[in-house]
Amino acid sequence: MTTPFPFTALVGQDDLRLALLLNAVSPAVGGVLVRGEKGTAKSTAVRALSALLPEVAVVSGCRFSCDPAAPDPACPDGPHETGPGAQRPARMVELPVGASEDRLVGALDIERALSEGVKAFEPGLLADAHRGILYVDEVNLLHDHLVDLLLDAAAMGASYVEREGVSVRHAARFLLVGTMNPEEGELRPQLLDRFGLTVEVAASREPDQRVEVVRRRLAYDDDPAGFTVRWADEESAVRQRIVAARELLPSVRLGDGALRQIAATCAAFEVDGMRADIVMARTATALAAWAGRTDVLAEDVRQAALLALPHRRRRNPFDAPGLDENKLDETLEEFAEQEQEPDDDPDPDGGPDGSGGGGGQPPESDSDGPQDGDAGAQPEAGDGGEPQPSGPGSGEQQPVRASEPFRTKVLSVPGIGEGAAGRRSRARTEHGRTTGAKRPQGALTKLHLAATIQAAAPHQLARGRSGRGLVVRRDDLRQATREGREGNLVLFVVDASGSMAARQRMSAVKGAVLSLLLDAYQRRDKVGLVTFRGSAADVALPPTSSVDAAAVRLESLPTGGRTPLAAGLLKAHDVLRVERLRDPARRALVVLVTDGRATGGPEPVALAGRAARLFAADGVASVVVDCETGPVRLGLAGQLAGELEGTAVTLDELRADSIAGLVKDVQRRAA
Repeated sequence: MTTPFPFTALVGQDDLRLALLLNAVSPAVGGVLVRGEKGTAKSTAVRALSALLPEVAVVSGCRFSCDPAAPDPACPDGPHETGPGAQRPARMVELPVGASEDRLVGALDIERALSEGVKAFEPGLLADAHRGILYVDEVNLLHDHLVDLLLDAAAMGASYVEREGVSVRHAARFLLVGTMNPEEGELRPQLLDRFGLTVEVAASREPDQRVEVVRRRLAYDDDPAGFTVRWADEESAVRQRIVAARELLPSVRLGDGALRQIAATCAAFEVDGMRADIVMARTATALAAWAGRTDVLAEDVRQAALLALPHRRRRNPFDAPGLDENKLDETLEEFAEQEQEPDDDPDPDGGPDGSGGGGGQPPESDSDGPQDGDAGAQPEAGDGGEPQPSGPGSGEQQPVRASEPFRTKVLSVPGIGEGAAGRRSRARTEHGRTTGAKRPQGALTKLHLAATIQAAAPHQLARGRSGRGLVVRRDDLRQATREGREGNLVLFVVDASGSMAARQRMSAVKGAVLSLLLDAYQRRDKVGLVTFRGSAADVALPPTSSVDAAAVRLESLPTGGRTPLAAGLLKAHDVLRVERLRDPARRALVVLVTDGRATGGPEPVALAGRAARLFAADGVASVVVDCETGPVRLGLAGQLAGELEGTAVTLDELRADSIAGLVKDVQRRAA
């Protein structure tokens, strides 16, 4: 068994360590979402926490970790008698991003259920995580249907497995901890709100701290067991402090003054719903218990707000996370208690370790946490090809801001795909409308009951059926085929040349692309950005799930120079070729934003037409957003759409509320 890195040996990352410890003190806080760049000890810290959790008492032999003092009456392994039970360490269960539904919730033996009426159930990861930690690394990459199951279990504290009317229920209360790199995409708002706290982590830029990080990591890698022994006393002290804080927690008093501050803070930052208020109250209470106090102070409320509100105030993926601390301080001061009872003044030296003050801090350390590496500064997207001149006379204009985004028409890829679950194009999926049946390949997950009975019926006499039960064999089982929606790769190819450089016009173009990016976020797409101007094209953003990264690149996009339309199309074609090798099941939708003009080199328009026909030959779905304006229009964008065998739309037609009769997708090319 791998020896985890000691929690107390982590260097720095105070917010991360405090958030994890508060959940260890009070699991009702609701878990932690850890956001940050790669190589910042996110996973290391979460795995280290499990070693600090107190042991749990369980019913001997129960696969669902029932508490012997209050066993679950509906436990599939029950009923259980109350008794002393057995002690075991709290579990930390990891949910792989690519896990199946059966692996998460468990599997029911459909064959035995139909033929014998027996609920033969194999528990999944939710059962293993009950009364422990459920850890999801790269939680933002988790498939939508698994996210839905997590939401249901987190909300109800139980997991339900249902197969054609046969159901099994078991308790599933766990501490949900997720880590993610925002560069790879954001979480659905529903799952984001389920995390009680969130912290942003980043690698230290202080050389001394980075030296200590490397020193400790190398020492651990050379001798994990010996390194862990050297930190055993510190680990034991923190473990005892967690136990003491848990025992003190029921005695902590959350006064009306603190409650008013919590309510005023949530109202001031306009967070949705009431979950934020509840999480802040529980967090402030846990902070007081961790500091060894029985009264919640204003400092606790402030620290609770910094941990519980940043991820709840975002309205869309382009909003920067974080909290205005000046506004927070003003709100807390305005609603502070005017008078304090004499016995409300806590001992300044309170706390089991002699450290008082609000928002009890994690164990002190002198540098940043152990890391597998550091992301460093992200390189800026280059211009590609020859460098573009700047300054007077160069023709390049400074970037302009995008206009206000709007709701767009629905664009989709024709046909039926088999890509990752999403919300854009039709696809064969595990969830959705049942369209037929087939023999299962591997484990049966979705039974088609009528087809199964139809397959078994002709053989009942030969199988010696004598009673009312149906005699079912494995070969009779039929898997339901279902049609749902998939996410696509939406590749934006944006003309940034001089012909698009009019400030009002480029602002409208950026607003349209920003609107499409927001639509891609909601439909769980991957996005990429190719721009062209001057003499070459540039991959401003390789295909990624992070639409906010695309929005940042779009905002800083300069304009000016010639219009190498063919180069932009060829660069986009090359991006798609590489992406097909990486993710062959994900279909692409190319969105070309241009006025159709092409300049530079011999016969630029004809060359662009030949490049466009490459997409048509590969069957790539495409939409041309025609940006041509003015009383005299050449119609070049429409001609280009014909070469692509795609659809041409104007900026006005792209709006969902426009009167123009835009075809909602690109199915014309399939007609």
